[in-house]
Amino acid sequence: MKINYKDILNYLFIIGLFFFSFNHVEVMPFMGEYIKESGAIFFFLGFFLLCIEVIKTGKIYLPIHNKLYILLVLFYALCIICTLMNYSSVSENYFKRTSGISRFIRQMISLSIPIFIFIPFFWKILKDLSAEEIFNKIRTILLYTLYFASFYGFFEILYSYFGIYPARYITDFIGEIVPFIKPIYHHGGRISAFAYEPPFFAIFLITISGWMFSYIITGKNLITKLSPTILILILTFFSGSRTGLLVVFFTLILFTLYLYKKNIYRKQLNFLFIGLIITSFSIVTISAEKFKNSIEEKIESLNFTGNLKTSISNKSRFGMQFASIEVFKENPIFGVGYGQQTYQAQYHYPRWATKDNYEFDLFYKNKKELSFPPGYNIYTRILAELGIVGFISWLSILIYSLYLCYKFLYSSDYYIRILTLSITISLIGLYINWLQIDTFRMYGVWINFVILMRLSYLIKSVKNE
Repeated sequence: MKINYKDILNYLFIIGLFFFSFNHVEVMPFMGEYIKESGAIFFFLGFFLLCIEVIKTGKIYLPIHNKLYILLVLFYALCIICTLMNYSSVSENYFKRTSGISRFIRQMISLSIPIFIFIPFFWKILKDLSAEEIFNKIRTILLYTLYFASFYGFFEILYSYFGIYPARYITDFIGEIVPFIKPIYHHGGRISAFAYEPPFFAIFLITISGWMFSYIITGKNLITKLSPTILILILTFFSGSRTGLLVVFFTLILFTLYLYKKNIYRKQLNFLFIGLIITSFSIVTISAEKFKNSIEEKIESLNFTGNLKTSISNKSRFGMQFASIEVFKENPIFGVGYGQQTYQAQYHYPRWATKDNYEFDLFYKNKKELSFPPGYNIYTRILAELGIVGFISWLSILIYSLYLCYKFLYSSDYYIRILTLSITISLIGLYINWLQIDTFRMYGVWINFVILMRLSYLIKSVKNE
């Protein structure tokens, strides 16, 4: 029986995309920061099979002539160059039983995974598909993931937010029958569905938001137009993620402005407003007083500077970013080397951040706690580790991707426009979210990059026709 690699790769992509935000349990103990990434298992398997196909056929699946991919490879090379420029200090770095060289190697492996494993696999899956096929394929998978998150999240809300204990029996049962789920319950009524923490669940919602908003345009009836957006808004609210709330509503405003700008879509705004009214009315009628108090708490939580002295998370977040900027000031050109931020930042933690802050004593400065402290911001991390050289390189990738989005939005092809709108909203949200997270483990970004690469070739073919 002949093995159809194409079908197997396609199934692995579908399953991996469905599970891409499931990170409850440790599934790959040997994979460092990918230790809990359930969806990545299937992407790795897909890449392994792809390698077998490459060996058999001699064909390499890489968009090596695409400008966006070239920029990514250039950034990867600069990570190595900037580290070599700091070799003397990197070789002497040591913290939490980890040498600077060991830390560099681990971080380069983590960066290699999306650039040289995920992107080739995604490219193999999408490179021969039309814009319509890509749009329908990915959006449908993400919609089913949203439906599952909503189903599970409904019972999680009943238990965590409203205190209805029997709902916990259902979430516990789901955890027993569904792979990669281990129910986690958070204080304060926050939910995280299949994600480890509410902020990671918010990343999932931000990633799929543009795709789900597009149903307002393409839905056949009121339910199909509004339900995905309503679910996004409700889940974002109950996740309690401040960044998630800000980003989702900001991207929804951008989506609304786009509809208003295009006369053919202005009538869709009526459906959007109906959806917002339904969402607000539904939440308020469920528990008006509880909703009122929750709104007040969330508005108060968005006052970052006002909460700086009382909020532990804000003190840690801004303290880490402040330390990274101080490291950058001392090493403005090439930074201190890729993965080396913590070794130098530990000497720059501000007093206002560490005072009465158990996180620094218990986690970040505790040498017995082997986990490295987060930088909480990819941009300040890059400034500290790669200097202005690496920062310009990374910024050029983001700017060029948004330039492609802007360019493709004016395509004469309907599906190219609607697909581009979906990934534009998603990318903007993820770029903003990078202001509070310092990892490149953002599947939505890499998939959207591959789609942009594919659209670059489709645009050329449309022009030639």
